[in-house]
Amino acid sequence: MASLCTAADAMSEALSLLQHRHSVPSRQLGAPAPDDATLRELLAAAIRVPDHGKLVPFRLIRLDGEAKLLFGERLAALAVRKQPELSDAKREKEQLRYTFAPLVIAVVARIDAGSSVPEIEQRLCAGTVAYNILLGAHALGFGAQWLTGWAAYDPDVAALLQLAANEHMVAFVHIGTPQLDVPDRERPVLDDLLTTWAP
Repeated sequence: MASLCTAADAMSEALSLLQHRHSVPSRQLGAPAPDDATLRELLAAAIRVPDHGKLVPFRLIRLDGEAKLLFGERLAALAVRKQPELSDAKREKEQLRYTFAPLVIAVVARIDAGSSVPEIEQRLCAGTVAYNILLGAHALGFGAQWLTGWAAYDPDVAALLQLAANEHMVAFVHIGTPQLDVPDRERPVLDDLLTTWAP
């Protein structure tokens, strides 16, 4: 009986985690971030993903401290160089983008073009890592937001991050402690999305 209760409690806790996870805007994430030991545990858990062919088609780049701020400054300079007519408000947005959350984990897809595993499956594998980081951060009491924006798809930013030719940004996951209570957004209704196939 005790083991049945334990299993039911564990299932309830796991479902509750999924039901209550939500993104916290990066502007509302402050210190502290996970400490080094906690972060390593979080990331070690996050890379346990479905991986067709055991390709490990992903890697992670940690951005924090002064390096994170310098990265943001270089992105802002790139944005202005690419769009000299950028408005003052948009320039400020670019300048501040990486100053809020104390930690950013960049999730990179590493595509093995010679593999029989389709590229989309490799990208989805990397995307699952990004989602696991969100879910794990929430489970630990932190907040997180998965962001991309132009920087995720720009070749100059890829060069700045020293990505190889077969590597592509999937996510910049901003992590920190929520500074405000963030209400959940409206979610889709399962019955609008679920059908049962019949021959």
